[in-house]
Amino acid sequence: MINVILKGGNVAQFTEGITVAQVAASISEGLARAALVGAVDGEVKDLSYKIDRDCSVEIMTFADEAGKRAYRHTTSHIMAQAVKKLFPDARLAIGPAIENGFYYDFDIVRPFLPDDLVKIEAEMTRIIKEDAPLERFTLSRAEALKLMSDRNEPYKIELINDLPEEEELSFYRQGDFVDLCAGPHLTSTGKVKTFKLLSTAGAYWRGDEKNKMLQRIYGTSFLKKADLDEYLAFIEEAEKRDHRRIGKDLDLFSMSDATGPGLVLWHKKGGRIRTIIEEFWRREHYKNGYDIVYSPHIGRSTLWETSGHLGFFRENMYSPIVIEDQEYFLKPMNCPFHIAMYKSRMWSYRDLPQRWAELGTVYRYEKSGVLHGLMRVRGFTQDDAHIFCSPEQMPEEIRKVLKFCLHMLKYFGFEKYKLYLATRPAKTNAGSDEMWEAATAALQDAIRAEGLDCEIDEGGGAFYGPKIDIKIKDALNREWQCSTIQFDFNMPQRFDMSFIAASGEKKQPYMIHRALFGSIERFFGVLLEHYAGALPLWLSPVQVKLMPISDRQYEYTAELKKKLEELDYRVEADLRNEKIGYKIREAQLEKVPFMLIIGDKEVEAGQVSVRSRNQGDLGSMTFEKFIELMIEAISSKK
Repeated sequence: MINVILKGGNVAQFTEGITVAQVAASISEGLARAALVGAVDGEVKDLSYKIDRDCSVEIMTFADEAGKRAYRHTTSHIMAQAVKKLFPDARLAIGPAIENGFYYDFDIVRPFLPDDLVKIEAEMTRIIKEDAPLERFTLSRAEALKLMSDRNEPYKIELINDLPEEEELSFYRQGDFVDLCAGPHLTSTGKVKTFKLLSTAGAYWRGDEKNKMLQRIYGTSFLKKADLDEYLAFIEEAEKRDHRRIGKDLDLFSMSDATGPGLVLWHKKGGRIRTIIEEFWRREHYKNGYDIVYSPHIGRSTLWETSGHLGFFRENMYSPIVIEDQEYFLKPMNCPFHIAMYKSRMWSYRDLPQRWAELGTVYRYEKSGVLHGLMRVRGFTQDDAHIFCSPEQMPEEIRKVLKFCLHMLKYFGFEKYKLYLATRPAKTNAGSDEMWEAATAALQDAIRAEGLDCEIDEGGGAFYGPKIDIKIKDALNREWQCSTIQFDFNMPQRFDMSFIAASGEKKQPYMIHRALFGSIERFFGVLLEHYAGALPLWLSPVQVKLMPISDRQYEYTAELKKKLEELDYRVEADLRNEKIGYKIREAQLEKVPFMLIIGDKEVEAGQVSVRSRNQGDLGSMTFEKFIELMIEAISSKK
């Protein structure tokens, strides 16, 4: 007999060789029906897995992440089987489960067409109805290579050859379909209840642009059709909010092959929004005791050697620029420059803390396949800051910087967020035990002081220090990584940074990296998707659009425009010879918060007819009343 620890801590005895499925059945019939896979001593296994030792077992359903992954991984195999049936010459690459779905990459003569997806879905439905069992089996390396060679699957052969000699080579069979796979999987194809193929895309084999471009099919699957329909509606809404689409529709930014991929061209309206964000950022930093600094876009190679970037980060840096036989590099980060500023003089404990912020543009090489609008680019502006302080000042500085982060995010309308605290990894030679303990405690205390919860990522910190990551949630409840508060014990050591303590001794300062938005580009993209392009009045590039009905109102329109501009509002006048309804529709599409319709009646009464982007017609009112409306909307961040 073997002892099995069940969820909740109860111990049950079973005959050696019992399967995970039989353990589920021993708990309840309902659990047995819902079971998809099981975790045996924390390792996720098929339900058919035989248990031959004392262990812990937890049964996983679709409510568990491991259950969802297995369910969707099996769906990807069903899709691959369907593709092989319809396109026998297609070669299999990889097909994992991913967040909210799955994909499979194929080497095929031509790209998949929309009609192909319809046919693949129909074939998948047939395979599911067959309810074919998924059978796991293992082979020796020679047998595995022969099987894949016989099936003409070169990508699988490459994967097998790259696996360590001692690695177990497992396969799954369903009907006449066989795939190299570690699993786990559902017991049969019929366990998949509802699915949808979503899109196709090109994908380089193994993510390397030097390799062949394969064809990827994305899909998703759920237990219940209602959940699938809800997710499809979510995707539709997310597509409407895609910042790339909004950026083009509102003429905010673009990218050009002429200038290079991943390099953003800010158009005049996008530039205006960015300016508003940056001016607010600067004001708030000065209010919170920061000084703003500037640093060059390139630095000598010796700087990057000392910082360690050439040793650890070289593949993400651009090729050197040779000037007078010296190598210079485009900066991938701002921190070495701030350290050079620090080292330009000696500091006393009385001078600390020093809080230096910079909107510094950096350049990092990203493979073309991972570039994504403003979210993943090659040139971007970090809202960077570094705090240099004494050990005694450090806990208070952490509390201040976390409070500042939350204030800035709330001001832009992000009220929901999640905090992650990453602690010391197993291997690190940067910083003393005392520094790691003090820094981690300070981060935890700051989180508690704000009355917040956090998820602890044990051992997930960088080798040079613990950190807090703040992920904001947008209008669709998606998480976006923005703010980071990161200790750095490595740079002060490498650059031999110091200050004169009260005792007269030289001591190493604490160095804290801090970004509020992460990067201006990424934060801008998140803002566009959060608000679906309809930015709050204070952020809108055009706050008011004046619309005279005919040229008889041009003089009054010009007077109003001047008054608004003198009050520092951003205003445009639409003087085109178009019908007023057309002008209103265009302004709505441009997401202009307020439209002032000006006809003969408004001129005679000295009033304006106000239309709101969100509320529609607000009627006629005096100019002064409209300004009160504007002031209230700006103060409420609407």
